Amino acid sequence: MGQEEVNSNKSPFLLDNEQAYQLWRAKKLAEYPQTASDLIVEIEDPRCLTDNEKHLMLILFKKANMLIYKSNTSTLEDKNIPRRCGQQLGLTHLDPNMLADDDGITSLAVVPGKQKRGYIPYSDQRLLWHTDGYYNKPEQQIRAFILHCVRPAANGGENCLIDPEMIYIQLRDENPDYLRALMHPHAMTIPANIESGKITREAQTGPVFSLDLTTNCLHMRYTARTRSIEWRDDIVTQHAVSYLSDLLSDENPYVFRHILQSGQGLICNNVLHSRTAFSDEKANGGGRLLYRARYYDRVSSDFAI
Repeated sequence: MGQEEVNSNKSPFLLDNEQAYQLWRAKKLAEYPQTASDLIVEIEDPRCLTDNEKHLMLILFKKANMLIYKSNTSTLEDKNIPRRCGQQLGLTHLDPNMLADDDGITSLAVVPGKQKRGYIPYSDQRLLWHTDGYYNKPEQQIRAFILHCVRPAANGGENCLIDPEMIYIQLRDENPDYLRALMHPHAMTIPANIESGKITREAQTGPVFSLDLTTNCLHMRYTARTRSIEWRDDIVTQHAVSYLSDLLSDENPYVFRHILQSGQGLICNNVLHSRTAFSDEKANGGGRLLYRARYYDRVSSDFAI
């Protein structure tokens, strides 16, 4: 038996490991932050983190798989801010998706051409709940991403965030069969992306929840967009999807809400997130601009300090 199998057999995310799950669950619930303000770490410059700043980041990642940093970079337009920040946390393998800029860092702003093609992140419309890269191939899973805010919108643009591990707990506590269904290798299919009659991305089928054997951590792929998803046709899966949708509501106490301001950023292990619509009608300096860096790596609990 290989080391990966040994480690995965001890994972609390395997449904047969009830004792391991209960121990992990108790610790997770006891340490989970209460509000978005509990996620904030004040730092001087994301491009040059101090040991103490990294230590504070590590604490939050162990609790919630995410943090919000508040830096002194203000409205500085420098893509090295998310790039160098990520490198210091072990994030080095960028996802060069087809809509990213040439350097692999995406400039998120309202772009009418991309908006007309149906790419909602480049519009001022709301973004429904999802994890990044839910349409990617298994070998290109997005395990982490950074959002750095250069300029917020004049109005709106609030992010909602929740750690997938908290959704896992809620689903497992309600009905373990829901998780069995969502862990099925054919649970969710994202149809092929077709533009001008040409396939730009093949259809992708896979589970919602899986155990990432490269990190022995829980991985989630999900989107609430009904027109771009096909669920496995069985009754348990349908009930599981319905219950999951209910969990992603305003009533869920584990959801954080925050509008990133200039110099602030979100670093996370690809947590579930959404965004409200926004308006740039009165924005100064060119409107809302965020940099997004998506990674095949994950921020782990053992990055160098």
